[in-house]
Amino acid sequence: MQRLLKWLEIPIHIFLWIGLAGGILMMLHVTVDVTGRTVFNHPFEGTTEIVSAYYMVAVAYFAWAWVARNDSHIHVDMFTIKMPERPKFWLDIAVKIVTIAYVSLFAWRTVIRAISQTRAGEVWLAGTAYIPVWPSRWVLPISGAMMVIYLVVRVIVDVQRATSR
Repeated sequence: MQRLLKWLEIPIHIFLWIGLAGGILMMLHVTVDVTGRTVFNHPFEGTTEIVSAYYMVAVAYFAWAWVARNDSHIHVDMFTIKMPERPKFWLDIAVKIVTIAYVSLFAWRTVIRAISQTRAGEVWLAGTAYIPVWPSRWVLPISGAMMVIYLVVRVIVDVQRATSR
């Protein structure tokens, strides 16, 4: 299982870099649009649609597995700060299991939506052209699945480690 955790580092980092690239591209795209609009009185057509359909989705979702890998979720330590280590560990495992359940449901529902929108060939009107946005629908289930896979393996490794002591 430890080897699997190490192997999962590769796609987790790839996803993170894709999300970071999306953020950089979004900043460049918006800068070109604003410059075109204010300096040349000619905005870059489709910026709003491309930013909201692709860049924001990549930035928001591709980092999910990386967040899980680094335990960077929101923690409310106010109630657990004085808790002994053992109960705190099992509470953390329980939270990971609830997260697995929720994100699994999320991934399942979004894959159904992605299939539907792919079949329909979803497009958005951007000025005078249509932009296909159905590919971005797949980011949510793929990112959710990666997070679930990582968390399942992590729970197994953590529980094995704890019970072997």
